[in-house]
Amino acid sequence: MSVEAYINFNGNCREAVEFYSGVFETGIPEIMYFKDAPEDMDFPLTEGTNDLVLHTSLDIEGSTVMFSDVPPGMPFTLGNNISLVIVTKDTDKIRSIFNKLKLDGIIGMDLQETFWSKLYGFVTDKFGVGWQFVHMNE
Repeated sequence: MSVEAYINFNGNCREAVEFYSGVFETGIPEIMYFKDAPEDMDFPLTEGTNDLVLHTSLDIEGSTVMFSDVPPGMPFTLGNNISLVIVTKDTDKIRSIFNKLKLDGIIGMDLQETFWSKLYGFVTDKFGVGWQFVHMNE
């Protein structure tokens, strides 16, 4: 069993996924757009919907994270209901990823030792997604 996250975006999913694929060095993902889906008369596509991301995913540190755009007319709340946790024994990797995600983001707690972790930090990236970093103690 695995725990996976699904993150929705408001029209900028492709940009976000390309950013994350660079941060985590995952390679370019396959992206399915709304125009690639079978026609659904209950959900007619518009010019603005065609090029939105219907689904894509990245393998980030052994976990699958899935992404999509929210179609026009559906409610969207920017990243306030999810944070993803990166747990690793590799402090260099924690520092590298944290430093990439903090660009144009907001640091909630800079990387530091805590009572529960040798190295912990929290950052909200430029897309509004919260990321926690935890050094897995030996």
